[in-house]
Amino acid sequence: MASRLRNPFKEPEIELFVKAGLDGERTGNCPFCQSLFMVLWLKGSPFNVTTVDITRKPEELRNLAPGIKPPFLVFNKELKTDFLKIEDFLEQTLAPPKYPQLAPKYKESLHVGADIFAKFSAYIKNPRKEANKKLETALLREFKRLDDYLNTPLPEEIDQDSTEEVVVSRRKFLDGDWLTLADCNLLPKLNIIKIAAKKYRNFEIPREMTAVWRYLQNAYARDEFSHTCPEDEEIEHTYASVAKKMS
Repeated sequence: MASRLRNPFKEPEIELFVKAGLDGERTGNCPFCQSLFMVLWLKGSPFNVTTVDITRKPEELRNLAPGIKPPFLVFNKELKTDFLKIEDFLEQTLAPPKYPQLAPKYKESLHVGADIFAKFSAYIKNPRKEANKKLETALLREFKRLDDYLNTPLPEEIDQDSTEEVVVSRRKFLDGDWLTLADCNLLPKLNIIKIAAKKYRNFEIPREMTAVWRYLQNAYARDEFSHTCPEDEEIEHTYASVAKKMS
């Protein structure tokens, strides 16, 4: 009977299925796929990544997850297909003390960039020149909100006993100096915005938003983010048919 008990020290068998790129093999453009890729990398448990060409899904994958588009996960032979539920499942299952906790300490870290991708989507898809300025302003407003949050010191950065006032935060990421679920959700979207908006709208994040640029530079310096990003051409190809020519 004892031999049937699950070994608590045995690593789980994990396989992440993500969208394939233009060549059918490398990682394609999918912020949700990259988010889960980052989460698993940060958790530190061994896992495999399989790219899925959604234009010609192999027969074995059709049987595994019929009608399901990436990302999806197989955890100890159990299929998980809901992105948000997968994220919650990994946080609860791959938990301390063996694995790091990735949930942010501050709720605002999760919410501060929640609308930025929707504003970008409206901006990039807009075909009307007269509406462009208004949509760009709405996008910039979200970037300003993010910049303000990244510049505002977190409570732990403020030493109540110190005579020196901390006016500007020096932290690397949304919730501190460590990557959390908040970063895993936001950073893939910011990367898409940076590339697609420049290519099709000649839009760049204003240089005066120094906290946003500091955040991105710190993120690109981390393998968990930079090594899971799709190639720029994958993003440009995705938005080639989405970005509307203005008239």
